[in-house]
Amino acid sequence: MRLLVEPTTRPLSHELVIPNSKYHAHRALILASLADGPSRILGLTHAQHVGFTIKLLRDLGVGVRIEGESIVVEGHGPYHPVCPTVSAGSSGTTLYFMIGLCALADRPVTIRAQRYFLRRPIQPLLECLRELGVETDSDDGCPPIRVRCGRPAGGHVRIPGTLSQWLSGLLLTAPFARRETIIEVEGALNERPYVHLTLSMMRQFGLEAEVSRDWRRYVVPPNQRPHPATVELPADISAAAFGLAITALHPADVLLRGLKGTGGGSNDHPEAAFLELVREMGVPMQYDESLHGVRVRHDGVRPRAVHVDCRETPDMLPIVATLAAFADGETLIDNIDHVRLKESDRVSAMLQLNRMGGHLRIRDSSLAIRGVDRLCGRELSSFNDHRVLMSLAIAATRANGPTHLTYPHAYRISYPEFLDAMNGIGANMECVS
Repeated sequence: MRLLVEPTTRPLSHELVIPNSKYHAHRALILASLADGPSRILGLTHAQHVGFTIKLLRDLGVGVRIEGESIVVEGHGPYHPVCPTVSAGSSGTTLYFMIGLCALADRPVTIRAQRYFLRRPIQPLLECLRELGVETDSDDGCPPIRVRCGRPAGGHVRIPGTLSQWLSGLLLTAPFARRETIIEVEGALNERPYVHLTLSMMRQFGLEAEVSRDWRRYVVPPNQRPHPATVELPADISAAAFGLAITALHPADVLLRGLKGTGGGSNDHPEAAFLELVREMGVPMQYDESLHGVRVRHDGVRPRAVHVDCRETPDMLPIVATLAAFADGETLIDNIDHVRLKESDRVSAMLQLNRMGGHLRIRDSSLAIRGVDRLCGRELSSFNDHRVLMSLAIAATRANGPTHLTYPHAYRISYPEFLDAMNGIGANMECVS
């Protein structure tokens, strides 16, 4: 099977309903599972990765049910696994967040995950968890990981700031330790907005953590218990990014329903800075309060080249690369090294735009992209990476001739509505044999 993308030849119109944030959903589900009583998460997400979190929690004995447009989680403190082995599937967030928390179960648990975690680093997190008293075993530093039951002891650990999921995993585990936990970040601190979201969600459930001004030192009091909470999921800007990108590349009159504004500060999401970036590139956006969304309306506009620091929002690199491939001038994306540790090496994956006639090159820890007017359709690989697949598909709408992409269903991981949403506003994409 391949994803076939034909060139888009007419103006885009109608509306895109932006799905709810998977980032908020993961954190709310996990914290609610340990609260004393029922919590309610307002809004659903059909992202496959969130489904992995729900299934893993159910296998740990947590009651999770859908009621209308809400998710109700029956928290009860320690986990009571219904089976000795649980799975994180392909969700790095689920795996990294739950390793330490599985020690709160009343019997040992083995966490499995899909094979691609063999290339995603996890050893630094395992080492820090062991220093905090979480007993784990792994044959090669990758799943399956065996976690013995027993509350963490607490203590003082140092974690590389390479991936925010390592730091968030420690922060979610530390409140349940028997004594105070101090976490210090070594080296460059990447992905800070995602850590901010973790701390914000912890506060909603009554958990405390003291943070230094430079975000490099965290002090977490021991023996905490989360209380039930009601959490409303905001729109997922990481999904809206694909709608904003395709409407930037074609004449459009499209409403992105669910976005709260056109600026990063008006949206509670770790990737809200993407809205500022799109505005800087010259994409005309206007918030429509009566329709609760952002409208992109123009008869044709060429994005402007920009200078982007990828340290805080690395997941945006693929779609930024797509926009930059058509921009006027040269875009420079800095601090890209940690982007190569995601579901795929996303930097190398997006270099496939060169096969379509783009001009991308790596300069040390930066990616330089000189914009062109149009690309050519090609046979490309998505590397089974949802963001790569969707970003290359958007680029292919401005290509001469058809483009075929491998692993055509990868978009279901984070944005199951992607195909219907894009076709609904005028794109031409379909899965073919």
